[in-house]
Amino acid sequence: MDTSQLDDDEITVLLELNEDHFNDVKSKNISPSKLQETFVAFANSDGGDLYVGVEDKSAQGERLVGYAEKEEANAAISVLLEETQPAVENVTAEFLDCGTRGLVLHFAIPKSPKVHYTSSGDCYIRVNAQKRKIKGERITQLGYSKGAEPYERKVVDVELDDILSSPALESYMARISTHLDPATFLRKQRLLTLKDESRYPNVGCVLLFDESPQATLETRCAVKVYRLRTTEKEYRREQLEEMPVTINGVIEEVIEKAIAQVSAYIDGASFQDGGKLVKLQYPSEALKEILVNAVIHRDYSLNDDIHVRVFDNRIEVQSPGKLPGYMSVDNLYEERFSRNPNIVRMLHNLPNPVNHDIGEGLDTAKNELKRAGLVPPAFEERENAFLVTVKHQKIASVEEVVLAYIEENPNAELTNKLVRQLSGEDDMQKVKIALQKLRAAGHIKPVDENASAFSFRYIKA
Repeated sequence: MDTSQLDDDEITVLLELNEDHFNDVKSKNISPSKLQETFVAFANSDGGDLYVGVEDKSAQGERLVGYAEKEEANAAISVLLEETQPAVENVTAEFLDCGTRGLVLHFAIPKSPKVHYTSSGDCYIRVNAQKRKIKGERITQLGYSKGAEPYERKVVDVELDDILSSPALESYMARISTHLDPATFLRKQRLLTLKDESRYPNVGCVLLFDESPQATLETRCAVKVYRLRTTEKEYRREQLEEMPVTINGVIEEVIEKAIAQVSAYIDGASFQDGGKLVKLQYPSEALKEILVNAVIHRDYSLNDDIHVRVFDNRIEVQSPGKLPGYMSVDNLYEERFSRNPNIVRMLHNLPNPVNHDIGEGLDTAKNELKRAGLVPPAFEERENAFLVTVKHQKIASVEEVVLAYIEENPNAELTNKLVRQLSGEDDMQKVKIALQKLRAAGHIKPVDENASAFSFRYIKA
């Protein structure tokens, strides 16, 4: 097993590592069976890096306490690599020599096309910074989502030297403070795929680091942004304000330019609503998260671009491919799955990454829209695409929510807590004021005038 010597800068990076969907650190004193649970969870999900010999950030004192000798790690290595059922293929295991602080055992675990179990027969998946045990139907669903090798691992006909000399790769390696040579770095990051006993750049590698990915790949992978002067569901060519803007480049560049172009179209834009001029105001963070999701989770095997359409009253982001694996429109906020785990992981490992942990991006978008008083994004699966629509539609006021509720439930009792749950408004004082307005208007009345402030209840007047 290889041993890499870490310098002080690399040790600092290791200790600053945050435990998340792709990274975990464990004490060398963890039992092999418990360590295997995390190992299996990574393999069953989107892969990741597991470091043994590093204490949790909450630990007191020295956190880097590695093995004194390689032989001390034999039990852990044996259980993970030999007793996981079935064995996880293409795992990279190495020791990181941290000098007087000992040896850290590092496993780079790929996303596996198989469902894996611990030696005791349990199945785990990774959800953000935790492992989750799954059973029965959930394992069956996970099995349906496995199978074919991810398209991002497909070999591309491009010279490796072209990638090794690219400014994008140089910039990336500098930002994560790695001292590996470029070829070794790409191999360890699984961005080179083995074919005929040689390693070649794959689709993920080209999308991240090739100088012209859109020219190199066989399938289209740009982003097209449209400004359409209409509120209709369908549009005509003459409603285009200008020809669609096509955005090319590596993934980071595409994301940055797409966000800037959409922002430029929105800035100062407005539309007529019943004779009233309404200014378009969307929270920038929500749009960013939706655009980032489209770029990193789209199906790159399909010969189509991402289409972003800025209408007078909404924004549509259409990305190629249906939802991956067991994901559905109904479980988007609860479940986690990545079609392109290597791309997602590489972007996530950067300082100030554009992408959150898997699944958190849409949560952020929904919350930001709510704060802006706009309805949540709408999702639709089409024949070979996934569509996210952000409408410039205001959420119903607290008062409107209450009136609708007592109309449907005339015998119901209202409390501040219930109204907060119904409306999604989490500010207790705002709900209190809304209830007082409805009382003053004669729509509701208190059950008990003398009740304390914390137990006040209302009924329909």
